Amino acid sequence: MDPLAWFFNDADVGRATMAAPIEDLEPPVLVVNYKVYPTALGERALSLTRELEEAAASYPDATLAIAPSHPDVGAVAQASDLPVLAQHADGHRPGSGTGRVLPESLSDRGAIGSLINHAERQVTEKEANRSVDRLTEKGMAVIACAEDVEVTRTMASLEPTYVAMEPPELIGGDVSVTSADPGIIEDSLEAAQEIDPDARILCGAGVKDAEDVAKARDLGAEGVLVASGVTKAEDPTQAARDLLRGAVEPAATLEGSEK
Repeated sequence: MDPLAWFFNDADVGRATMAAPIEDLEPPVLVVNYKVYPTALGERALSLTRELEEAAASYPDATLAIAPSHPDVGAVAQASDLPVLAQHADGHRPGSGTGRVLPESLSDRGAIGSLINHAERQVTEKEANRSVDRLTEKGMAVIACAEDVEVTRTMASLEPTYVAMEPPELIGGDVSVTSADPGIIEDSLEAAQEIDPDARILCGAGVKDAEDVAKARDLGAEGVLVASGVTKAEDPTQAARDLLRGAVEPAATLEGSEK
């Protein structure tokens, strides 16, 4: 097959006839965002991925997906069977657009989808709309990030695979959104489903352990988006195992239990 075939097969499908797919991200889902942490770049990204594969094998009833930095997407996807997401994708089409990240190139390198509008890589509503359109027409999953209930409502209107609610003030901290503001998860789900009854949400920011994940599930989230809790952990395999345990076990069975 011509490796550039996708370049010349660019039919305009759009969300009216195709919703963002969920097959590769069946809930409960744990998404580990590698960001650009030194512990998750280049060869270290491959090492971290191997550790996360070990964790995922212990919990086959949950989905563990990973989002390496853009330069590492191809190598990580080639080396692993875990679902690989990009950290951002643009809504541009092939052609002029220096520095743009195209869904075609991500898919060609093995990514099954992308995050968009992360708090550290925010876009306008128009840009988010274009990104969701382009990713969806290529059959790719979309996790659209939101910082509050209103943005959750906006992102839900774009019909992504998931909306990920992450209060920016809690990202990278030691206090989980499930403890600091559990109501925002319930309110976000309600707001999203007012727009799209089939909307699914994830949550993130400060999520560190099994109890945090189980609480998120109890509040209506289909899973969590994490980063430093795994990528900066002394033992990433164990950190991921603990989070996956929370994805499949009820919160009541985890309270006061040892990790």
